Parts: sequence; structure tokens; C-alpha cells
Amino acid sequence: MVARAETVVFLMLVVVIGGLQAMEICDMNQDGLVACKPSVTNPNPVDPTPECCKAIAGADMKCLCSYKDSSMLPSLGIDPILAIALPAKCSLPAPPC
Repeated sequence: MVARAETVVFLMLVVVIGGLQAMEICDMNQDGLVACKPSVTNPNPVDPTPECCKAIAGADMKCLCSYKDSSMLPSLGIDPILAIALPAKCSLPAPPC
């Protein structure tokens, strides 16, 4: 389980920092993650774009919930509270967290 967690952390770093083009996390590809980042970054998050909402609509919400209490997200400049609130801002059902 620890090895899997380390792998997930590594993959998120690669995606957010801009590494691999074909990487997906929770069924969100790199384009979706990049489109949503301004909406989950403090101090001035913006409303999600249509591209972000499209990515969120196709995402695995249960998987996204697994990052809710992650210390990794804040280290990447992502506010987990804003991330969990994103579906509602896109007029989508709230994640089952």
C-alpha cells in the first residue's frame, strides 16, 4: 500500500509539473488537470472553465475523494477543499467524500 501511495504521489507530481502528455489521474488527463488548477489554487481561485468542468464530469469522483486529506496536494499549490468543491461549481453532483 505504501508503494502504491508513493507511486500516486509521483504520478501527480509529473502531471501537475507538466511531465508526461498521456498521464491520467482519476480519469482526468493532463489537459483536464491543467484546466482546473487555477480553480483550486489560492489565494485567488477562479471559477472553473468549461474545459475544467468537462474534465470533472468525466472524472472518477471516488478516486478524487482519496486526495481530500492528502498532504501532497497543498505541496503542489492545490487546496483540497477547493478541489472537492469543484463539482458543485460545475453544477455536477457532489463527490461522495
